[in-house]
Amino acid sequence: MRELFIYYRATQENASVLHAQVSRMQTELRVRHPGLQARLLRRPEAADGLHTWMETYSSPDGIDGALQAAIEHAALSLAPWIEGARHTERFDACA
Repeated sequence: MRELFIYYRATQENASVLHAQVSRMQTELRVRHPGLQARLLRRPEAADGLHTWMETYSSPDGIDGALQAAIEHAALSLAPWIEGARHTERFDACA
């Protein structure tokens, strides 16, 4: 069962709007993909005025290529509030 962990950085000034945009995006993804579980996390401390954010995605059937592509496509709307690239890590459950 593959899960996704996606991290990126954003300015402290963009925190509230980014939070709202990611929440909206994840809600829309959950509606279109029943069973999808999505979380948004943020490091509590900022470094050089930037927070590190992390989105996590899991599903009872795992995250396949098509679902990962849908997540990445939806995330294009976040570009105005992110500094640099989004980094995606894929992990498989061991048990």
